[in-house]
Amino acid sequence: MCFFIFCGIIKFNFVGSLKLLLAGFPSRDRSGILFCLVFSRQKRYKRIAGNSSLKNKLSMKKVFGVLLIALLFVGCKQKINPADIAKINGYWEIEKVILEDGSEKQYGVNESFDYLQIDKNNAGIRKKVMPQLDGTFLANDTFENVKIRFAEDQTFLDYSTPYMKWSEEILALTDKELVVLNKEKKEYHYKKAGPINLDDYGKKTK
Repeated sequence: MCFFIFCGIIKFNFVGSLKLLLAGFPSRDRSGILFCLVFSRQKRYKRIAGNSSLKNKLSMKKVFGVLLIALLFVGCKQKINPADIAKINGYWEIEKVILEDGSEKQYGVNESFDYLQIDKNNAGIRKKVMPQLDGTFLANDTFENVKIRFAEDQTFLDYSTPYMKWSEEILALTDKELVVLNKEKKEYHYKKAGPINLDDYGKKTK
């Protein structure tokens, strides 16, 4: 359901500004902030409606509709629990990236997957692997250290290499889906992947 709600909100120009505003606040405070936005829009409309020449320039239906969608979207954000972390282990294939302005970049066939392995101490690695047609994966010795960090009602992936450190917030995590948000406000959507096995006729086998 959250996916369809999000599809609705990205159609409006101010979604980037709205997401940027809310990103600076904990999730528990965002509903209150959206309520204040609705209230302020209502007061603004009442002032403008008194002027007949401007009355038709503002559609209350559109304003309240978009803010309602935004409110529902914020309410759909998943709270990640420690018990959910085990779901992150495995192979992930990127599907799309949603930019700050709401535009999307879709990915088709991917030559590489992300492999994540987190242990019971919430530490592990992430590395790139290349799936082969016989069900195996090619990988090199390059990897990133990863630690899970819980901060209030948010959960982060903290990455580190000998050269740099960075973090991503986990927005959603299930057995089949992973969504993370980086500091540039880009949402990366992944789907769970696995080995690719093809028979002699080019068909997938289980």
